[in-house]
Amino acid sequence: MSPATNGSLLPQKHRDIKAIALAVIFLVIAIAGLSYVKWWPYYHKAFKAAAEHSIGSSILTGKEAAAPAPSLQAALDYAAAYFKSVWKAAVLGILLGSLVQVLIPSKWLLRVLGKANFKSTALAGLASIPGMMCSCCAAPITVGLRKKKVSVGAALAFWIGNPVLNPATLIFMTFVLSWKFTVMRIVFGLALTFGISYIANKFAGNTTVPEAIAEPVKAASPNDGPLLLRWTAAVGKMLLAVVPAYVITVLLLGAARAWMFPSLGAGVASGILAVIIFAIAGTLFVIPTAAEIPIIGTFLSFGFGTGVAGALLVTLPTISLPSLLMVYRSFPRRVVWFVFFSVITIGILGGIVGALVL
Repeated sequence: MSPATNGSLLPQKHRDIKAIALAVIFLVIAIAGLSYVKWWPYYHKAFKAAAEHSIGSSILTGKEAAAPAPSLQAALDYAAAYFKSVWKAAVLGILLGSLVQVLIPSKWLLRVLGKANFKSTALAGLASIPGMMCSCCAAPITVGLRKKKVSVGAALAFWIGNPVLNPATLIFMTFVLSWKFTVMRIVFGLALTFGISYIANKFAGNTTVPEAIAEPVKAASPNDGPLLLRWTAAVGKMLLAVVPAYVITVLLLGAARAWMFPSLGAGVASGILAVIIFAIAGTLFVIPTAAEIPIIGTFLSFGFGTGVAGALLVTLPTISLPSLLMVYRSFPRRVVWFVFFSVITIGILGGIVGALVL
């Protein structure tokens, strides 16, 4: 081998080693963060759920049948309770959403998640399961994946799969509610994560992989530059894009929760009208991970029908108005609207099924 040939190979080899090292750093940070924020706390919470058949009171109404009347205090109280529960996961989501942009080579992600086929959607959905994040905390990572040109279906599967296929939530649900709720959640969760996400590719238009992913990375790239500066820029853009809408909508929803989840009479609370109302409200409202379990339990204890429970089981964790606003610019608008109306529709279907089997 000539020196010239050898010299041309060494830089590529060094780039490959650097790429692997950066990917390992990302993996270590992700595992450490999820262990601290999710896996270890949920391990202990599972024992509490098994022993007490409870994971706490409803963040929506407390121990009452209805939420407090709309007011500034209601907004502040809900925001305080909500952010106290999610702030660590939210910080981790922003951290990972920014790091995925600077530590993971685009060609790696695109090779696995860059195509509008079921395989990319399925792999992203499976990758979401260890995350166990709510839709808002998973949103920054979804934004980061879309900035790396991951396909619409794959990004949606990762975003939706985090909350609806959360294994810890499924365990809590079995102990606190019943196995029927868990089975129903798994069935509808699979449909949302893999079915709706895959179909959403059809609404994305003619999207193509933005680079020849089989080709080696060129020596020069617009993304080249000091890693710290690129990461700082990614964090700054992420904060500006997601935090203001996040905070404002949580406050607004906290204030309006009495309107969104009205106290209904015994007959109405078991009918199709209640299912539709609560399916829409559950799609828009924002909750921490697994908070749907005590919310559903509280509503059932005050006489709401299992149709309402089924609708909330599907819609409450899947998406929310804040998370939709956080990812809105990362997807074609018709994709966002398709997901929004699909969740409502499947939530109504979940309510119908819940009225029959729960």
